[in-house]
Amino acid sequence: MFKAIVVDKDKTDYHATYTELAENSLPEYDVLVDVSHSTLNYKDALAITGKGPVVRQFPMVPGIDLVGTVVSSEHPAYHKGQPVLLNGWGVGEQSWGGLAQKARVRGEWLIPLPAGLSPSQAMAIGTAGYTAMLCVLALEKHGVTPEKGDILVTGANGGVGSIAVLLLARLGYRVVASTGRTHEAEHLLNLGATEVVDRATLIAPGKPLQKERWAGVIDSLGSHTLANACASTQADGVLTTCGLAQGLELATTVAPFILRGISLLGINSVTRPQAERVTAWARLSRDIDFEKLETLTRTIGLTESIAYAQSLLAGQVRGRLVVDVNR
Repeated sequence: MFKAIVVDKDKTDYHATYTELAENSLPEYDVLVDVSHSTLNYKDALAITGKGPVVRQFPMVPGIDLVGTVVSSEHPAYHKGQPVLLNGWGVGEQSWGGLAQKARVRGEWLIPLPAGLSPSQAMAIGTAGYTAMLCVLALEKHGVTPEKGDILVTGANGGVGSIAVLLLARLGYRVVASTGRTHEAEHLLNLGATEVVDRATLIAPGKPLQKERWAGVIDSLGSHTLANACASTQADGVLTTCGLAQGLELATTVAPFILRGISLLGINSVTRPQAERVTAWARLSRDIDFEKLETLTRTIGLTESIAYAQSLLAGQVRGRLVVDVNR
């Protein structure tokens, strides 16, 4: 038996519960993992509360991240006792995920836990940090170097945003952090932001072409924020988009694309190939400032996940939530 968060629904009710499950209820995949830690991401909060169409089948154990130790494996790449981690691949959405003390998953979804990373550090990074690194790698690949100019990070107090600020600053970029919680500006400056701006300057509909400002953008909000970022990105600048916290819609024009030659890159962290995942995690273990990462991380118990999901969606959580599933 093991403890887990389970979401389920019927014709009239959607609910999440902390409960106990039998091991034989796990999916029939080839690697069984003793989970030590998971995370609570924006997508997990949507899954737990039912406020977004995240869960594809029921009942479901949410949790798009997990780290732990292999208990048994029929996959040639993994053996008993090996530390592993998992991000994405539809776990917590289509297949049971990490907010549980045990998980059975496909071996090809896993990667070995990078040397030098503790389980709790890996989950402090989690999908949010991994996604932030994919954005950074995309900017680098498309020639956005520190000398090109300012990088805008939207949703900078959130999981992706805060780690993006941390990474970019460590790599020598001048970071402008946008947030709705301007009273926490000092925290963002301590992470490495050079400037903090109120998200109010970006969230309302704006002109299709605005003053050129950004060499690059890491956006997790979508909607008018992303449209305004496009309109104010400098010639040949690059934007990465990885979230929809403000909304799915994008009311922009072709003007900044055909008159300034900007590029908008979608970042899909869920189904990246194994080689890209290993590269991203190797860079994370090398480039992140772990002392600063600790300052934006809070550890909660599995029993607290349901309540914290509500707080996260209400914008009351700063940074990262690591879930100790044995607490």
